[in-house]
Amino acid sequence: MGKTANKSIQLMRRAMWPVLALVIVGNFATYAVAGPNGLLAWGGYSRQLHARKAELAQLQAQKAELKHRSALLDPRKADPDLADELVRRDLGLVRSDEVTVPLN
Repeated sequence: MGKTANKSIQLMRRAMWPVLALVIVGNFATYAVAGPNGLLAWGGYSRQLHARKAELAQLQAQKAELKHRSALLDPRKADPDLADELVRRDLGLVRSDEVTVPLN
């Protein structure tokens, strides 16, 4: 083992820390771009956001409809037509000569 082997060991020791730092930084950069929460995942998140907003709008409309319908059935001021419709439908009291027209 001469001077060349000793110089190569010293060179490897000096290069070890910068190489290790590059590997660590590269690992973080890879996760920042291609990781589960990285830049490439943003497209999927925006598509999910649009889908969830559409679902939320649909659920809010359904909630408003149910709120309106429950207000019509309030015992203090119930809508007689709606109450009659529900009672007849649920109890099967529709006569054979009557025509029922569903509103939905």
